[in-house]
Amino acid sequence: MPDMSEADAANELMRLARQIAHHDQLYHAQDAPEISDAEYDALVRRNAELEAAFPHLIRADSPSRKVGHEVAASPLGKVAHEVRMMSLDNAFSDEEVEEFVARVRRFLALPADAEVVMTAEDKIDGLSCSLRYENGQLVRAATRGDGQVGEDVTANVVHIRDIPQVLSGDAPAVFEIRGEVYMAKADFAALNAAQEEKGEKLFANPRNAAAGSLRQKDASVTASRPLRFLAHGWGAASVVPGETQFDVMQQIAAWGVPVSPLLVRCHSVEAMVAHFRSIGTQRPGLPYDIDGVVYKVDRLDWQDRLGFVAKAPRWGLARKFPAERAETVIEAIDIQVGRTGKLTPVGRLRPVLVGGVTVTNVTLHNRDEIGRLGLRVGDRIVLQRAGDVIPQVVDNLTREEPREAYHFPDHCPECQSEAVAEEGEVDVRCTGGLICPAQRVERLRHFVSRGALDIEGLGEKTIVEFFGLGWLESPADIFRLHQRRSEIVGREGWKDKSVDNLLAAIEAKRQPDAARLLFGLGIRHVGAVTARDLMKRFTTLPALRAVAQRAKAEDAEATAELLGIEGVGPVVVEALGDFFHEPHNVAVWDDLLSEVTPPDYIVETKASAVAGKTVVFTGKLETMSRDEAKAQAEALGARAAGSVSAKTDLVVAGPGAGSKLKQAAALGIEVIDEAAWAEIVKAAG
Repeated sequence: MPDMSEADAANELMRLARQIAHHDQLYHAQDAPEISDAEYDALVRRNAELEAAFPHLIRADSPSRKVGHEVAASPLGKVAHEVRMMSLDNAFSDEEVEEFVARVRRFLALPADAEVVMTAEDKIDGLSCSLRYENGQLVRAATRGDGQVGEDVTANVVHIRDIPQVLSGDAPAVFEIRGEVYMAKADFAALNAAQEEKGEKLFANPRNAAAGSLRQKDASVTASRPLRFLAHGWGAASVVPGETQFDVMQQIAAWGVPVSPLLVRCHSVEAMVAHFRSIGTQRPGLPYDIDGVVYKVDRLDWQDRLGFVAKAPRWGLARKFPAERAETVIEAIDIQVGRTGKLTPVGRLRPVLVGGVTVTNVTLHNRDEIGRLGLRVGDRIVLQRAGDVIPQVVDNLTREEPREAYHFPDHCPECQSEAVAEEGEVDVRCTGGLICPAQRVERLRHFVSRGALDIEGLGEKTIVEFFGLGWLESPADIFRLHQRRSEIVGREGWKDKSVDNLLAAIEAKRQPDAARLLFGLGIRHVGAVTARDLMKRFTTLPALRAVAQRAKAEDAEATAELLGIEGVGPVVVEALGDFFHEPHNVAVWDDLLSEVTPPDYIVETKASAVAGKTVVFTGKLETMSRDEAKAQAEALGARAAGSVSAKTDLVVAGPGAGSKLKQAAALGIEVIDEAAWAEIVKAAG
C-alpha cells in the first residue's frame, strides 16, 4: 500500500467495485453465491483500505456506498422502505471492536470516563425481512433489496409461525419489526432428505433454502417449508417504546415476536469480547446457523446523533467468526473468458465437504494468484469457507512436490487471439474484442441487460441464436432485426406475436437513456454509476466523445475537465481516450448512433438548500463534532470538503476559524455560523 501509485489504486478500486457488485447480485438477488463469505469480506476490506489511503479516488459506485442489490422486475412486486434498511460494517478482531467503541466516543465527544453501553447478540445467517404493523396488525412484509426498495413477501410470511399477524398488547399506530427469516439446521436436513427422496435438487445450505422459500410466487410452497423468524431491530415507527436498544427489543419480544435469547447488554469492551467468545463456543449447538455477533450502541439518542455512513450505521458493528477449512485436490484448471475478455482460471476439485456443503470448484482469480500459491493440477490444497458457499484456496500443501508447473495461456482459448496483461494489472485479457465469440456474445448480452438498454425479450438464448445465424454482429444490428422479421417468424419458439413483441421492445429503445447506452457499450472502467456521472456533466454523447478525444491528444484542459467529475480518475480518462482512439470502436459507435437518438441527459437535484453544493466547516463546532457536521451535510445532498477553493459554495465557521475563513472572504464565498447551519438542517428535515 505505501508504494502503490494512484493509477494502480484507481485500477484496483475499479476492479473491486465490479467484483463486489457481481457477487452482491449473485448472493442477494439469485441466492446463488460463487465465493465464500471470507473471500467476499476480504474484497470489502481491501476496498475499505484503499479508500482510506486514497480518499480522493473513492468511486461513485463504491461498494462502501451500496446496500444489498437493486430489485429488478419481480413477480412478487416491489415495496419502498419508509426507513432505509442498512447493512453493517464488519470487524474481525478484538482490536477492531475496541476501535469501534473508540470511534463512538470520538464522534460523540464523550469524556474518557463516560460509560458506553452496547448490546450484543448472535448474527443469524438468513434473509433480511421487514414486517410492517399498523395498530398491531401485520399489513406488509418486504425483503431488504437494495435497502430502499425490496420485494413484497406479505402473502408468504403469514405462513411463518414465528410471525404473528396481530401483536400482543398495545402497539403503536405504525411499527416495522426487522429481522432474519431463517431455516433451522434440523429442518434444513429434513427438507433436503425429502428433496433427495423425491429425486429433486438439493439446497446448498439453510440460508439459500430460506431465501428461496420466502421468495416464492406461490405462497403454498412457502407454507410447506419450515421457516422461522428472529427480530433484531426496527424501522419506521410512530412511537418507539423505549429509550434503549435493549428495552425496545424486550418490548418486541413482549408483543410475541421472537428475539435472540443471547441478546445482552455489555458495559465494557472486555464484556463485548467475552460475549463474542461465549457465543462462539455455543455456536455448534445452536439450532440455526450464525456467522458472527452484532454490537449496537444501546442509547437511542446516541444512535440518532451517530447516524449513518453510506450504507451502514455508525452505531452498529458485526464481528465475524473465522473461516472453516478442509483439504482436497485440484483435478483440472479451466479458463473462462468473460465479457471484457478477462481470462479467469477455475479449479475443478475432487468433491469435498466444507461446513456441510459439497464443493466441486473454486475460482483461482488470475495468473498471479496461481503463481503465488504455486498451483498445479494434482496439488493438494486447503480451502477456507466462512459462510455457505464455494471457498477460497488458502494454502498449497504439495508445493514442493516435483510436478510440471502450470502455464497460464498467452492466447484466448475461444478465438486464439493474443492474451495479455496491461501494465500495472494482474488480469490477462483476450485482445480479440468483437471477433472473440465469448466477448461478442457477452458484449451484446450486456448491451441489452437491465442495467443497460433493458430490451425485454432479447435474452442470452436469443442473442446466441441470432449471433449463430450471423444476424447480430454489433449493437446496431439489434435495431436492424426488423428487416429479418420474415426470417425469424416460424423458427422454433417464434410466432407472429412473439416476434412483434420483440421488435416493439427494440423500437421502444430508439431514444435510449444516454447513460444506459454508454454503460451498455462495455467501455473498460465505465460502470453504470460512472456513465451517469459523465452524462450529468456532458449531457450529450457527442460532447463526451469530443472531450475524450481531446484528452487522448493530451489536451490538458480536456483532461482536467474529466478529472473534475466525481468518481472519474486517471484510469477512466485513459479508458475513454483509448476507446475513441480505436477506429473499430468509433465505427461501432457511429453505426449505433445512426440507429438510435438518445435525448440530452438531464437530472433533477435533491430538494435542499445546500443540495449539490460544496460545504466547508472550519473553527470549533460547539454543538456537534466535525464528523457529525459532515454527516449532516452529506445527508442534505451536499459535499463536505476539507479545504476552501473556488469550487466551495458555503463555509460554516465556528470560533477560532483562521486561514479558511480568510480564504473564503478573499474568494467572496458565503460564510455562516453554526446556528445558521442548524436552521438549514432544520428546514430540510
